[in-house]
Amino acid sequence: MKLHELKNVPGAVHRRKRVGCGEGGGHGKTSTRGGKGQSARSGSSIRPGFEGGQMPLYRKLPHRGFNNYEFRTEIAIVNLGDLARLDPAVTEVNAVMLAAAGLIRSGETMVKVLGDGELTRALKVTAAKFSASARTKIEAAGGSVVVG
Repeated sequence: MKLHELKNVPGAVHRRKRVGCGEGGGHGKTSTRGGKGQSARSGSSIRPGFEGGQMPLYRKLPHRGFNNYEFRTEIAIVNLGDLARLDPAVTEVNAVMLAAAGLIRSGETMVKVLGDGELTRALKVTAAKFSASARTKIEAAGGSVVVG
């Protein structure tokens, strides 16, 4: 198959709606804009939540609580099963190495190791956090846990 042989799936492409071309076409007179008013004018766009100058609902209702989105600490999660699939030559695991292996996005993030999966070889794992099951499985395999 070549680029010039590509075709759309039947039904994927629709004809353009031709408005304002007479009443017989079904989209004449108001050209699908309804009656008169602000939304019928050209260039009309009303932002979401705008109620024509009336006090909007989102300003009438009380706002309580807070949002932690800007100040959150992002923690990358890695399972023991992922560590078991690493290259057999690897003996030490840290955030930079995990980023190079493609298991986390960057070496700067905090890493938490979870205990999903089995580990059969001894690894020295350096991470910010460990689940209790991950810690016991790593130590049972002869490895060591370094929090840092």
